Amino acid sequence: VQLQASGGGLVQAGGSLTLSCTTSGRTFSTWFMGWFRQAPGKLREFVAAISYRDRKIYYTESVKSRFTLSRDNAKSTVYLRMNSLKPEDTAVYYCASNPYYSSSHLQDSRYYDGWGQGTQVTVSS
Repeated sequence: VQLQASGGGLVQAGGSLTLSCTTSGRTFSTWFMGWFRQAPGKLREFVAAISYRDRKIYYTESVKSRFTLSRDNAKSTVYLRMNSLKPEDTAVYYCASNPYYSSSHLQDSRYYDGWGQGTQVTVSS
C-alpha cells in the first residue's frame, strides 16, 4: 500500500490543522490506518488509529478531545483534524497502514508495514 500525507504547516497555539493521508495499492490487506508523530530528538509516538473493520477509533491520551480521526472510503483518504494545538504537538506526522487484525499493537510502529512521507506540523507559542 502507498500512502501520501499532506496538510501540515505552521499554526499558532490554539489553532487547528487537518492532515490528510491518501492510500492506494493493496488496501484490502489493511486493517487499521494510523498516525504517528516524531519530534526532534524524540522517538516516534502513536497518535491515533482507525479500524477498517468496525470504524473504532483509538487515540493516545494527550490528544483525546482535541484530535479527531475520520475516513472517507470514496476518496481512500484518512483525515486527522487537530484542534487546540499546543507547542508540544510540534512534530513530523506520519500516516501508516497496519495489516494485523488485532488492535493489541496499534501503538507499536513495528506493526505497521506502510508509511507516508511525513508532514511537518509546527505550533508556535
